[in-house]
Amino acid sequence: MNILFHHRTRGKGAEGVHIRGVTKGLRDLGHTVNILSLPGAEPESSEHNQSQTNNQQQATPVAKKNNFLTTLTNLTQYTPEFVFEFIEILFNVLSVFRLKKAIKTTQSDLIYERYSLFLCASVWWAKRNNVPIVLEINDSSLVHRVRKLHFVNLARKFERWIFKNATGLVFISSEFQQIAQKEFGDIAPSVVSPNAADLDAFILDDNKALALRKELNIEDKVVIGYVGAFVHWHGIDWFVDLIADKLKNHPDIVLLLIGDGVSYQPIKARISQSQVEDQVILTGRIDHSKVSTYLSATDFGILPDSNNYGSPMKLFEFMAMAKGMVAPDFTPIAEVVKDNETSWLFPANDRQACIDKTLAIANNIAEQKRVGVNARQYIESERQWKHNAQQLLSLI
Repeated sequence: MNILFHHRTRGKGAEGVHIRGVTKGLRDLGHTVNILSLPGAEPESSEHNQSQTNNQQQATPVAKKNNFLTTLTNLTQYTPEFVFEFIEILFNVLSVFRLKKAIKTTQSDLIYERYSLFLCASVWWAKRNNVPIVLEINDSSLVHRVRKLHFVNLARKFERWIFKNATGLVFISSEFQQIAQKEFGDIAPSVVSPNAADLDAFILDDNKALALRKELNIEDKVVIGYVGAFVHWHGIDWFVDLIADKLKNHPDIVLLLIGDGVSYQPIKARISQSQVEDQVILTGRIDHSKVSTYLSATDFGILPDSNNYGSPMKLFEFMAMAKGMVAPDFTPIAEVVKDNETSWLFPANDRQACIDKTLAIANNIAEQKRVGVNARQYIESERQWKHNAQQLLSLI
């Protein structure tokens, strides 16, 4: 089958990983997949663009595409919300022409789209031309968003029509699915498909793990890892704040914190205040290709906070590397984690319980290894991207 993956995202970070993952899953099942992206937002070329040489013939076209993406990012950051949403609505006109051309060029039999607010053109065109379209729902007017909506009621009217007229819907959690069903009633057939991991990218390699631990001078430590954005809603700021003063009582523990963001400098200052610089390693942002090696150097991971509808990507990546995670028991996490078997859960929003659970696990090496093995087996059997691909194809 020829499949067109359509998205309106920047193709970076977790969204880029997800797009590449689903695409690979579909290809592993024998299908041909083409991706329709905004100029400069091609998820499959992002890593290549970062490492390309200064060759002028290569740099020029990429620079032009990145200029478009930079302009789009500036619009997102600095344009008043009501203006930005109006632009999103107008984008439907351009989408029809782009989609029509892409379908004709690729001879696609199915459109798989990462849903974006106000983007109704795809469903309208697909329905009119009798082409099946399945939407992957990672965002909605019904949930809390970092960027607050201005035209809330209008967004919900768009969304109600889209959710009813698509061929199928893929929700990242049952909580998300239930929210949509409660609000919109009769929606298109749907499945729940949490995130997954690519085992071709997350290969167990004890030699690489040991080499990195030696490089970081932590080979004889219990290493607790965090990977992600340093932002308040991920909870890494309060986690460090609460555990910092306790670390001196646990000299065998090291925190390996990977990422960057607005909370980075406050976290760094808090570490300095408690004088535990030798027990907390801040790597800054690293290439996604190196993430698996850094995860392999940890003993287990920490996910201090999440939300009641999302599916945290890092949970699956840690488990793919045979590392359990201490994570809050929000529904999307609890429905993929078996407590004390594939990871460890604590009551969501109970910060002290998070710290207590983390320190308890740090003192039990056998438990870390046992749960890590179970976590890897779970990913192998149920949560590779090919499993997500099989689920979405069941809708047609």
